[in-house]
Amino acid sequence: MPGHGLEGKVALVTGGSRGIGRGIAERLGRDGAVVAVAYARDTAAAEKVVGVIRESGGTAFAVRAELGAHGDAEALWAVFDAGITAYAPAGGVDIIVNNAGIGRSSALAGLTEEDFDEVFAVNVRAPFFIVRHGLGRLRDGGRIINISSGAARIAMPEIIAYGATKGALDTFTLNLAKELGPRGITANSVAPGIVDTDVNAGWLRGNAEAEEHAASLAALGRVGQPEDIADIVAFLASDDARWVTGRVVDATGGAGL
Repeated sequence: MPGHGLEGKVALVTGGSRGIGRGIAERLGRDGAVVAVAYARDTAAAEKVVGVIRESGGTAFAVRAELGAHGDAEALWAVFDAGITAYAPAGGVDIIVNNAGIGRSSALAGLTEEDFDEVFAVNVRAPFFIVRHGLGRLRDGGRIINISSGAARIAMPEIIAYGATKGALDTFTLNLAKELGPRGITANSVAPGIVDTDVNAGWLRGNAEAEEHAASLAALGRVGQPEDIADIVAFLASDDARWVTGRVVDATGGAGL
């Protein structure tokens, strides 16, 4: 049964239907939050996450909204507003987790302007305006947690635009912390390294050589799991992290040390 400090809180998790986002949504649900599982296309996957949270005694509902185009953030909040009243009549939100993102990118020479615009639209513009349009809904003492990447601090020219989006997200986090601090709202980034999710499954799972190499990049000597990231997010969402803001929490297992 839920009961770990987030009772009465409402959390929005974008990209919550799979991978790291799913792990975060399920963990916040176990901790007692009402979880809005935002997703782009895969309704079955999102409803499965909602079902898992409910089966464990938690409360959750799905929010379908594609991100990347102008106006998408406002559309997301409209769907959220329509759904939240069944579970929290007062509406509003306490925890915003900007997890949705495009992981694919390419080296500088092969990067098209269209690819550049797409990755920045989803990874930077969407979180920016989700927060911008969510400010009136976000209660004092709330939490903003942006899912960044180790690629923001480790040079990876093969995914140069992706890394740049995460660097921008970290700067966004820093400024949010300063601006919203007077309201008791904290803003932090969590920066994963290689994590065993379906996004990486094609080259990682079932490939002993690839898994060994990925594990060797981390000081802790293994590939990350979604729950490794979810547990950090849960801490930042809790009252235990009330004095932590404007930080990038490295969640790479010590990659690139």
